Amino acid sequence: MGAQRVVTVAQEGAVLLDLAIPVHVFDSQGDGRYRHCLAGSDGRSVRSSTGLRIATQGGLGLLRHADTIVVPGYVDVERRPPEALLQALRSAADRGVRIVSISTGAFTLAWAGLLDGRRATTHWAACHDLARMFPLVRVDPGVLFVDDADVLTSAGGAAGLDVCLHVVRVDHGATVATEVARGMVDAPHLESGPAQFLLQPVREPDRGGPIASTMAWALDHLNEELDLDRMAAAARMSVRTFSRRFRDENGTTPLQWVLSQRVARAQGMLETTTLTMESIAHRSGFRDARSLRRHFVARVGTTPNAYRESFGARFPAETRLRVS
Repeated sequence: MGAQRVVTVAQEGAVLLDLAIPVHVFDSQGDGRYRHCLAGSDGRSVRSSTGLRIATQGGLGLLRHADTIVVPGYVDVERRPPEALLQALRSAADRGVRIVSISTGAFTLAWAGLLDGRRATTHWAACHDLARMFPLVRVDPGVLFVDDADVLTSAGGAAGLDVCLHVVRVDHGATVATEVARGMVDAPHLESGPAQFLLQPVREPDRGGPIASTMAWALDHLNEELDLDRMAAAARMSVRTFSRRFRDENGTTPLQWVLSQRVARAQGMLETTTLTMESIAHRSGFRDARSLRRHFVARVGTTPNAYRESFGARFPAETRLRVS
């Protein structure tokens, strides 16, 4: 696969963090897999939400050559974006271009009519407004991102990073996505539910606090029995305190996080080894291959065998680990 062309569209009032995320993921960490450029909605530099002016590399004509278009969040969502931008997005969607919004960038997609009848999300503080302004959009405020075929929307903050890493995972597999995340010194993992049919890269926590240290310990013991009692004991907390602190810091329960990490570990082994399904199940902490398959399908949206066929084939045969 050649380098994919990613174009991020900057509008007046664009949120600076939202602009920086795709630049980091697809440009500085792209490692030749992506060619990224920044387009201005009117071809000139744009003023960000912080007042800084951002120089673009061209106008909307850049969108005609994109494989993926990223629309970051912006401030004045009540204002209809320029018609030229909306038409460019509609034309791209008609060509089958993948379109991704970060945070309130979903409003631009909604203004273009690209979210009508679709499930979508945006920054939690703006979900009500999105539903009010665009009643045909099925707004889901409870997820990090929604992948609806060629249109993806994400919530605010770090969810923009989650959806961009998700794109990398879809394009190049879990191993590459994890490498990109590590290259950015990124360690988020918020439970987003079954709707995110591909998981985030395996977390490598900061070992500074008791919750993070317990998570690091758990990653080293994924193939063992991990229940709340054992994890709370490792954190030297009561089960109740540990569960509350864990959810406060990670946005999910300890056992759901463990399950996600086990599936993610299985993904990595499916990509890089020829281990049997039973061996992968045991090494990632599942009781057997049947249990692995059930949880894998629920969270990844395909079977382990189908996943291996899609992503394992991306690695030259001589470089794959041959173990049983």
